[in-house]
Formats: sequence, structure tokens, C-alpha cells
Amino acid sequence: MSEYILEVRDLKQYFPVRTGWFGTTPLKAVDGVSFGIRPGETLGLVGESGCGKTTVGRTILHLYKPTSGEVIYNGTPLTPANIDQYRKDIQIVFQDPYSSLNPRMTVADIVGEPLDIHHLYKNKKERDEKIAGLLTLVGLNSDHARRYAHEFSGGQRQRIGIARALAVNPRFIICDEPVSALDVSIQAQIINTFEDLQKKLGIAYLFIAHDLLVVQHISHRIAVMYLGRIVEVGASDDVIDRPQHPYTQSLISAIPIPDPDTARTRHRIPLEGDVPSPLHMPTGCPFRTRCRYGQVRQEMPAAGRNRTRPQHRVLEPPLLTLRAVQAAFGNKNRRIIET
Repeated sequence: MSEYILEVRDLKQYFPVRTGWFGTTPLKAVDGVSFGIRPGETLGLVGESGCGKTTVGRTILHLYKPTSGEVIYNGTPLTPANIDQYRKDIQIVFQDPYSSLNPRMTVADIVGEPLDIHHLYKNKKERDEKIAGLLTLVGLNSDHARRYAHEFSGGQRQRIGIARALAVNPRFIICDEPVSALDVSIQAQIINTFEDLQKKLGIAYLFIAHDLLVVQHISHRIAVMYLGRIVEVGASDDVIDRPQHPYTQSLISAIPIPDPDTARTRHRIPLEGDVPSPLHMPTGCPFRTRCRYGQVRQEMPAAGRNRTRPQHRVLEPPLLTLRAVQAAFGNKNRRIIET
């Protein structure tokens, strides 16, 4: 049996975009993504806006039908025919707490809807008790059940969304930028809530976010995504402290530092050029048009050939000179396998 509770293999999600009168061009939102998540583990997924992070999460849930690839849950491939059987086990917390809750429903109806769909109670008393227990679990008062979503702050609304996801006792939750719309103090509360729930219930998370420091704090491993592909994945501290891919290095260098003296002396690695359109992907490595080391190359190197540590995989940049490799990675003994 696989060590992973959820495994994604070569997942692709293309959207047809009309070009001209009759033709269409595929927009490659997700292009060959692979990763695995163990029970009770958190995998952080980071990258620029528009790189395909949210699309990965929604495609895993079959909210978008995958173009190709496999999503395997507990050894069973998920398909449109059987996905409904696993809705209880796999849930999602959406990014925007202001639009993901129905304003016409009370909190009791919002949290209780999954209970109704999956018939997880015998009578109304048991339903009310489960709703009260879920609200208490996420740090809300059981009396809030009779109120409407607009009566709550952003942090409280996000807690309602978490309670809704927990209603069916899931084993895996996709957290789609759950703290990006919240202020810093509320972010800390929500992150602590996720961590406490993981310790109590053993839930595994796919945590999608922009904030690298938040992702480092909550995640066991981090995957860095660029233009629909994962370019680096490894242990959380390894990726943050010893980034290997030029794109990851640039992202890490942009993390704000509260000490102004340190911030003035640090070395920033600015990204050159603009993000290419997923409608017209560059040949070779997708990052080559913005990479300070890359040259034009026709073939895409396979992910995972350049290992820095166990479980730390780097999608190699395109053809590099030896001097550029040494400057990029700071290791003259590192071998770059050319394809």
C-alpha cells in the first residue's frame, strides 16, 4: 500500500481558448504536476498569482475535469464515476470568506448542509449537537448558529468555512489561500486553528498560499510552482534556507525582513521580464525567459534528476554553462545532467 494518502501523477488541466473564427488553443493552467501527501502531513504549494495553484486544488476535487493524469486517494484512482464516494474524505476551504458562504443561510444551515447531504445524523437534536460541537472546535460560540454570515468578521467567517469542511470528518483538506484575505492577527488565529485540528484529528493538508513565511510555519514540505509546473519540492526548512532553483531563490529573496538594517544590506534577486502567457509557453524550461542563467533549449529536463538532499527535488533550469551552475548553486561538485 502507498505511503501517501493522496498522490497526484502527471496532472494536466488545459482550458480551450477560442482563437480566430473556428480555432482553439489550449491554455495550460496545470502542465504535468506530480506530488504526494502523507497522512497527517501538510504540503505547502506556493508560487506567483496565476501559476495554477488553485486550479491544482480544484482539479484534485474534480471541480474541474482533469485533461489527463491521475489523482490517487488511498490507493484508489479518483474518477468522475467514483468521486462522489470520496467527497466525505476530501474537503476544501475556499480563499474568500466573504463570497464562499451563502448570505441567505444561517450558520447552522451552512455547517449542517454537509450533514444533510451525507445523512450523518439520526434526528434534529443530534444534528444541532454536531453543529454546536463543530463551532466550538473552531473557536466559535454555539450560540452563533442562529446568526447569518454577514454578522461576522472575516476571521469568524473563515472559521465557519473550516467548520463546514470538518462536518463530514475528512482525512484530507485543500486549504486554498485561506488566510490571504485576513489581517495579520486573524491569520495567526486561523493558522493555529489548522495546526490544532491536525494534532487532534490527524488531517492532511494541501496548503495553497502566497506568503512563504506562513507556508514555512505550517508546512512539513513545500512545493514551488511556476507557470503550471512544480520546479522545486523539499522539506520546508530546506527550501526556505537552501533554495536551489533560480525561481525559488528569487521568491525567497523577496520575503520582507522587519529589521531595516538587515533589509538594506540583503541581496535581492529580481525577476527579469514578464510572466509568459500559458497560451504560448516557452520551449524548454518554462522559466528560461526570466532566468539569468538560462539559454534557449528545445527539450524539457525531467523533474527530480538534480537531488540536493533526500526528498528535495529540483526541476533543472535549461542548458547552463558550468560557471553559471556554480554561481547559481554555489557548489562546484554538483552535477547537472543534460538531456
